[in-house]
Amino acid sequence: MEVGARESRAAAGNEGGFSDVEWSMDVTEQTFETEVIERSAAGPVLVDFWASWCKPCLRLTPVLEAAAEERDVTLVKVDVDANKELARRFDVAGIPAVKAFRHGEVVAEFVGAKSRPA
Repeated sequence: MEVGARESRAAAGNEGGFSDVEWSMDVTEQTFETEVIERSAAGPVLVDFWASWCKPCLRLTPVLEAAAEERDVTLVKVDVDANKELARRFDVAGIPAVKAFRHGEVVAEFVGAKSRPA
């Protein structure tokens, strides 16, 4: 895949036609439809809207990555500075903004850094 994948795990019984479940990758306005909307038909996709200058975003990243790996959820990151139209489309007013997609729809979301539960 040409989306800047950081890590990949083989998916057992993958019904979405993807040979690997990417649990952390960067997506853009050009790849969002395939990597989030279409992929969310096969399983949950967590979208982290972030920016490199955002300190809370940087603190949240390892928490999200660990949670995604443990739960077999696809995690994707959208740089709001480089993908302003996606940020507008999904009403991102503050970052970090995290939205969970299933079957092409946002099913849960939060704004702000969250710590890992004890």
